[in-house]
Amino acid sequence: MENVNRQQRVVLQIAILASFVAFLDGSIVNVALPAISKELGGGISTQQWVLDGYLLSLGALILVAGSLSDIFGRVKILRTGLLLFGIASLLCVVAPNAGILIAARLLQGAAAALLVPSSLAMITSEFPEEPRAKAIGTWTAWTGTAFVAGPLLGGLLVDLVSWRLIFAINIIPIAVTLALLVRLHDPARSSAHGAIDLPGAFFTALGLAGTVYSLIVQGSSNWSNPVVYLPFCIGLLSFALFFWRQSKAVRPMMPLSLFRERNFSVGNVATAAFYAGISLGTFIIPVFLQEAAGFSAFAAGLATIPVTVLSLALSTVFGILSGKYGPRLFMCIGPLIAGSGFLLMVTVANPLNYWQQLLPGILVFGLGMSITVAPLTATILGALDASQSGIGSAINNAVARVAGLIAIAAIRLVTGPVLDTTAFHRVALLTALLLGSAGIISGLGISNSGAASDQTIPPESIAACHDKNAPNISAS
Repeated sequence: MENVNRQQRVVLQIAILASFVAFLDGSIVNVALPAISKELGGGISTQQWVLDGYLLSLGALILVAGSLSDIFGRVKILRTGLLLFGIASLLCVVAPNAGILIAARLLQGAAAALLVPSSLAMITSEFPEEPRAKAIGTWTAWTGTAFVAGPLLGGLLVDLVSWRLIFAINIIPIAVTLALLVRLHDPARSSAHGAIDLPGAFFTALGLAGTVYSLIVQGSSNWSNPVVYLPFCIGLLSFALFFWRQSKAVRPMMPLSLFRERNFSVGNVATAAFYAGISLGTFIIPVFLQEAAGFSAFAAGLATIPVTVLSLALSTVFGILSGKYGPRLFMCIGPLIAGSGFLLMVTVANPLNYWQQLLPGILVFGLGMSITVAPLTATILGALDASQSGIGSAINNAVARVAGLIAIAAIRLVTGPVLDTTAFHRVALLTALLLGSAGIISGLGISNSGAASDQTIPPESIAACHDKNAPNISAS
């Protein structure tokens, strides 16, 4: 980049490396799930926990990460996140059983919640307004490669060496980033720091933990068992207390007043359905290919790459078209097309013919995602005042993550105890229903006039949704 001083260049390098670690880890894990459960046991429950452990702590902390940076300093929070992520990665490498691995993934998710917001905050504070958009564009382009590299690299490591190496490769970029961070220091700050809504954070964590635990455990028990229904009830009560707290708090994590804006509220409902569907679908494809169709980990990762390539290639185009013609059409037809891709996958039979039975659906799904993601983010952020776009982006990111978290936790309700072709059909149909409902909700509820705005949405707010909008094939 031209006209960038040495300090700014270092900040950009740090932001790219720190975010790349989190994005790579999110996109690399899914192809390793069958190998992990084969070695450590637990079947699909272990696979669910390996993904949901990460998402659970990430979803619980994502809304408070910005406040932590404001209070303790961006460099300090980023350094803490990198150190914790490195420690958690090492624990994953040496985990002797599924319990230790899941605990390490919980720690990884908490660390990841500190990385991306702090990285973007550093870019925002270091770059003046004019070159900031270009710097964030560079950040987005480099970190987007993680979503392509992850499944392929993960598949190779699983097939040739061990699934444990998918976590070990985090250590090198973390070490490099920590070395670069030595050059940076947090500026002196006034005594007026941000505030953390601790009760809100507690209710969020308890709500997610209770519901997710129950949904996963019910796969090996039943709803009449207190071990299942009591945590579920506690989780639902905690969610109710969270929303009560947000209505009373002076500085809430999730200002409920934002939901008075029609496009913001409808857009987030559509986000929940859309990303629940994406999480279900992108979880089941690589796992099914390996466990039921006999694909290697690398082949399973390669099979899903078209979704990533299509989204990275076409999302900007549809974002521009949405700005010209209004978002409602794209937010309606995009999820419907994505859902029809999973309807095509219902033709999957045993033995599997990937080229005829699966690839057409994957391509259609990727096209539908490409049509949807940029208009969805722009609509939600465009519904708010520019000063609120940061919290609006964080809320939308959290909605997507929580939707994916709960969808994966509940997958045993759909698959049953055995992941075979019939179970895959059921998940594909449910995924199509969720994606299609997102399109219907958008078509009925999104207003083109409400999305029209003369304000420019800060690029850092759009970038904060990058890890949610980029097609993370691991649903992480």
